[in-house]
Amino acid sequence: MTDDPGPTEWEARGEVGVGPWQGEWPDDDRYDPELLEHGDRRNVVDAYRYWRREAIVSDMDTRRHPFHVAIENFQHDHNIGTVVRTANAFAAAAVHIVGKRRWNRRGAMVTDRYQHLYHHPTVGDLAEFASARGLAVVAADNTPGAEPVETAPLPRECVLLFGQEGPGLSDEAKRAASLVVSIAQFGTTRSVNAGVAAGIVMHSWIRRHADLSAAW
Repeated sequence: MTDDPGPTEWEARGEVGVGPWQGEWPDDDRYDPELLEHGDRRNVVDAYRYWRREAIVSDMDTRRHPFHVAIENFQHDHNIGTVVRTANAFAAAAVHIVGKRRWNRRGAMVTDRYQHLYHHPTVGDLAEFASARGLAVVAADNTPGAEPVETAPLPRECVLLFGQEGPGLSDEAKRAASLVVSIAQFGTTRSVNAGVAAGIVMHSWIRRHADLSAAW
């Protein structure tokens, strides 16, 4: 699988976004002259319309939550882009790719441009990163002994670690975790999609720790 960059940030999607700035241009270096002139069709919230990408990242750095997201990437899992996009939506501090460096970016819908991304060759490297910063590693996997994420005491400062679609978490990942959580299921399938699982666990953190008045 190639490292598909997906659609470009400047690619118009119907009537998404806004057209050229009307009236006198703002005297503020956060704004991008090219966007002011031609319009802003990017996948960003209205508060960041016409802003330079660097200005958006800088402002987001004041809003990010103290949880990180990590996903193992040994088989070029196509869900990684979805995980990155969801992590961006919930303002995760960073996303960590564990294993292969290259990943399919199409599902990220260009949100990776506003998200801090790290690569770790092994789970051990990720664990060292987490330990040095006082981050608990919380793994998500429907295995015996896992605590239901619906009631588990998710730490505020942590790394939420997810496995690949199919095989799930590696044994090394399970050993690195101080807490393993599962998602309650009631149907016939043995597991839910890895991208969906990541979204559920991230939102569980949001429900427990986030200031909902700060949401857009």
